[in-house]
Amino acid sequence: MANSWRILKICNTHFPCGLLGVRAIHTSSKMSLAKPTKLTPEARQTDLAGLKASGWSEVNSRDAIYKEFQFKNFNIAFGFMSRVALMAEKMDHHPEWFNVYGKVQVTLSTHDCGGLSKNDIKMATFMDKVAG
Repeated sequence: MANSWRILKICNTHFPCGLLGVRAIHTSSKMSLAKPTKLTPEARQTDLAGLKASGWSEVNSRDAIYKEFQFKNFNIAFGFMSRVALMAEKMDHHPEWFNVYGKVQVTLSTHDCGGLSKNDIKMATFMDKVAG
């Protein structure tokens, strides 16, 4: 048991992204003091209008948005995901996504507030910009 805790400690020290598996404690230095809040109905209407125009849609079964990105090949799709992953770490806001070859399906929602927040709008806008 002591050995596994030592490995976990090493993993958290050298790989704060959790590269070597699930961590027992969140060690990110980007932890925010303020919990994100759900979008107000007014902000939701305003913020989602532009995203819907670029292909985002509201998810019927939960308070989230969804978009499918299509790229020429896996290499370009993976490059997109890599750029988004770096921003996700910076924002401490991570997408739910699925990738097959040149297709990347993305769902955004903020778990801390149980729905859409400004973080989702920022991430969706960034993804659209990166995807070109």
